[in-house]
Amino acid sequence: MRFELLDAEMRLDESYLDVDEATLRPQLVAYGRGDRREFDVSISYPEGLVGDVMQLMAAIPYGETRTYGDLAVDLETSAQAVGQACGSNPVPVVVPCHRVVAADGLGGFSAAGGTALKRRLLGLERGESLARFG
Repeated sequence: MRFELLDAEMRLDESYLDVDEATLRPQLVAYGRGDRREFDVSISYPEGLVGDVMQLMAAIPYGETRTYGDLAVDLETSAQAVGQACGSNPVPVVVPCHRVVAADGLGGFSAAGGTALKRRLLGLERGESLARFG
């Protein structure tokens, strides 16, 4: 499924979600306006590290971040492996990979819009004016 969020076209694989597009799309719009903090969907996590990382990302509260290293400690793996798993997240925003940052900065973001979009998503969740990110 393709959708627009904060002026960026994004894509997610809805086969991992137990929701139809007609139900999910308004939730994404509400999130982008700052009116929704979480999604009312069930997620099917893949097996292995990607699924394990996704479950930890899904537990990060709205407006907060964790580092790749934080997640790596929890999973007894490397921060680089966590970063690669974040980049493989098939349902960005619904599973908030943008909330995982580097110890010394923003880190990467593989969704369309790259790190500029990651910065805007984090700003949205901190209640910052989106005009600031223009």
